[in-house]
Amino acid sequence: MSQPLGAGVVTPGPPPGGSAPGRPARGRRPRSGHGHPWLTLLAVALGVMMVGLDATVVSIANPAIARDLGADLSGLQWVTNAYLLAIAVTLIPAGKIADRFGRRRTFLAGVAGFAISSVLIGLSGGLGAVVFWRVVQGFAGALLQPASLAILRNTFPAERLNTAIGVWGATVGVSIAGGPIVAGLLVENVGWESVFFVNAPLGLLALAVGLWVIRESRDEEAAGSFDVPGVALLSGGLFALVWGLIKAGENGFGDTVPRLSFAAAVVLGVLFVLNELRAERPLLPMSLFRSASLSAATGLIVLGFFGMFGTIFFITLYLQQVHGMSPVDAGVRLLPMTAVFIVASPLAGALTSRFGPRVPLAAGMAFTAIAMFGLSRIGVDAPYGQLWPWFVLVGLAFGFVMVGGTEAIVGNAPPRLAGVAGGLQQTAAQVGGVLGTSVLGTILSTRVGDVLFVRLTEAGVPADAAGRLQGTGGLVSQGVAPVPPGTPGPAAEAITTGSHLAFMDGFQTSLTVAGTVAVVAVLVALLVRRGRSPVEGVAAL
Repeated sequence: MSQPLGAGVVTPGPPPGGSAPGRPARGRRPRSGHGHPWLTLLAVALGVMMVGLDATVVSIANPAIARDLGADLSGLQWVTNAYLLAIAVTLIPAGKIADRFGRRRTFLAGVAGFAISSVLIGLSGGLGAVVFWRVVQGFAGALLQPASLAILRNTFPAERLNTAIGVWGATVGVSIAGGPIVAGLLVENVGWESVFFVNAPLGLLALAVGLWVIRESRDEEAAGSFDVPGVALLSGGLFALVWGLIKAGENGFGDTVPRLSFAAAVVLGVLFVLNELRAERPLLPMSLFRSASLSAATGLIVLGFFGMFGTIFFITLYLQQVHGMSPVDAGVRLLPMTAVFIVASPLAGALTSRFGPRVPLAAGMAFTAIAMFGLSRIGVDAPYGQLWPWFVLVGLAFGFVMVGGTEAIVGNAPPRLAGVAGGLQQTAAQVGGVLGTSVLGTILSTRVGDVLFVRLTEAGVPADAAGRLQGTGGLVSQGVAPVPPGTPGPAAEAITTGSHLAFMDGFQTSLTVAGTVAVVAVLVALLVRRGRSPVEGVAAL
């Protein structure tokens, strides 16, 4: 039976005149809270809370941004996509930067950059400025996320690391799930700018606590040349992949742009691997993936976020567009998911401490599959009593997969590469989220296009009118009924009924695919084992 992370390991003593990086010296209490693990966790949690909130508040604010700034659909999509591209291509290089130049320094720089760029987004007077500062915000978010995990990895003793990651995961989950409620209240009562301004006090508090308590740590072996070719190849490959996914979500996977982007991503990915195998100090040591557990956990993070983020995206459309709820009402209906987030992550941390990450990962993917198949059976007018049990399972699944996968990735990497491991985990999550919204979105829209004419005519829309509405599949795929202005009541009701039925056909098909993927992921989870000790991890490299 494998040992828990750090078990039986003799850690090196502190250097002359100081303590070991990231840990207070033995026998001495940290002065004024400096280096205190739980205060450090508080600072880290405040930082990642900004990023978690941003993951969902922007989608609620988008309609108000479009009205105020006169943005069309394409321009509005870039408010999200600019941030997504920036953060996806920067996460792993940011982890390496944290390992080399200091995790505390990198984390605090990311917090400051995220808060400042958020304020500047709110002060922007045009769409171009909003998109520009969203790019800057993405770069800042990439700096603070992997550094936050690396700080925890180098602050908490092995027996408490899983608990700390559980709290970290709960913070991310609650902020993501609470975002729609917060954003709805702010947009309706203050304005869209306020959803970005809210990051300023969180950032200031995280900076104040972080400057006080976080101890600096770095990889002392990372000095010397930086793997610039590796950074360029990985960033280019991830950019091509995410760009292709975004364009596929807009135009379908058969379009020329996604195909060329995916081909470029494959070529750059191969060149990156070859470069890393030859580089003296690689950006992402390929030897990390000798661990079957780390490799499997990375894949599970992708698959988990594939299903869960895609589902949350579609459920939000379902509640607001099909059921006609306001942003605040939809956010309140998701409270069962939010409440479970709070409990699921610490529970997953406790299960991981006792049984290793395999149990929460397998359980989380099983919960995902059950929830996907359950939600795939709901109808247009499903009462809330048929929805909330599946929301609870999604909440449990999210917490279990995030905490179990994070521990398996970070725990199977040596402490000196904690920043790189954190960047790998976050990159997997971002790619999984993009895959979920783009692949499942394409499946949904394709299915809507196939059935829209039939659903409209079955609902009583004349064939010639249904034919004219065939080109509105893009709106129907968002749950919108394309009722032309001045349409008589009975005809408008028929168009609405047929459109919503077509949307539900696509909704059900996409979630069935997500559930099938989750079933496969349960089998992958069986490959994951408990994290190795730091000594074993270093020896393997």
